[in-house]
Amino acid sequence: MTFDVHGPDSSMSLPFGQSPVFPMFLYENETLGTRFPGPGKSPASQHPSNSNIQPWRLTIVHGKALSRLTTALVSAAYKETPKIPPLPKKFAHYRSNPGALVYGAPGYSLAHDDLEGRKRAVLKNYEFFDAPIGIVVCMDRSLGTADSLSVGMFLQSFLLALAERGVQSCVEGSIAGYPEIVRRELGIGEEMEVICGVAVGWEDEGFRGNDLRTRREEVDFTTRWVSE
Repeated sequence: MTFDVHGPDSSMSLPFGQSPVFPMFLYENETLGTRFPGPGKSPASQHPSNSNIQPWRLTIVHGKALSRLTTALVSAAYKETPKIPPLPKKFAHYRSNPGALVYGAPGYSLAHDDLEGRKRAVLKNYEFFDAPIGIVVCMDRSLGTADSLSVGMFLQSFLLALAERGVQSCVEGSIAGYPEIVRRELGIGEEMEVICGVAVGWEDEGFRGNDLRTRREEVDFTTRWVSE
């Protein structure tokens, strides 16, 4: 690819009008019907990737299969700690703000010492927040960082395609903490790394936690410009 230093005369906007800044937490359990675009019907299917290997592998789960998966995940979450590496200390403070919002008065309204209530709220992750469709995103474990970036770019494009159709989504890393269970229940091969799950459905407008917004760093903190 080559670039024009001066650029075009006109500006171009993003093809999709939504920019979600906080995940949806609870869904109305209704069928999505034709509003749910299969990945092959989405513009995301044409997304570029490193060496054109298209490393994303999606398993779309619904009906009895979703019930079976969520039951197994919730059971495991009660018995054992998920296999998710802890955040390094310098990043740990970012988690405290969303946690206070979700579990506090703005969200589930749980007291700080209500450990059982907090446990039940955490388990909603493994139930895909009651969404009618769950997606498991995988990548071949022999691939590297550049290829996971390709998966991430594809996934964002796919979720924007859902948003364009009025369908909400929530990406969740929690199910990656029980990869053996996900593979077993869905027949996913051992060569696949479970990266994340996605809950897909209609937002439950009766749950006020869906209106929460987290604090973000200023652009000057996350971005540097170097010209000399």
